[in-house]
Amino acid sequence: MVSQQTRKLIRKRARYLCEYCHSPEYLSPDGFTVDHIMPRSLGGSDESENLCLCCSRCNSRHYNFTTGKDPQTGSEVKLFNPRTQKWPEHFIWSVDGQRIVGKTAVGRATCDRLDLNDDRHNDGFILKARQFWILGGWHPPADDPREN
Repeated sequence: MVSQQTRKLIRKRARYLCEYCHSPEYLSPDGFTVDHIMPRSLGGSDESENLCLCCSRCNSRHYNFTTGKDPQTGSEVKLFNPRTQKWPEHFIWSVDGQRIVGKTAVGRATCDRLDLNDDRHNDGFILKARQFWILGGWHPPADDPREN
């Protein structure tokens, strides 16, 4: 079980963003969860280095997967690990700020496995939400890179 103190550390370390899709926690109607990068069902621990802040959308799609298929090469690769990898090295925002673009095999596989842009679910909810967040000036996070 993850303590309240550890939850606070995780939230602050993540800058209150989902560590996969970079959605801001304060714009979510649901509180974010603490996700196990290596799921407990596969031997992952409750140590802070195995935990990340995660929106419920990404958490449910991450499930207990640790790998995904890179749609460009077809190879199976490990998913993005926010403890050992840097988000800007693997992802970039589209010019309009609505879509997350994978820059590497890890980024592309994570975008695909977690369906970060609602490409498979066809409800487009996250893209619609991002449109409103952009209009409000809340998105994308200021430190995140964008395509030119």
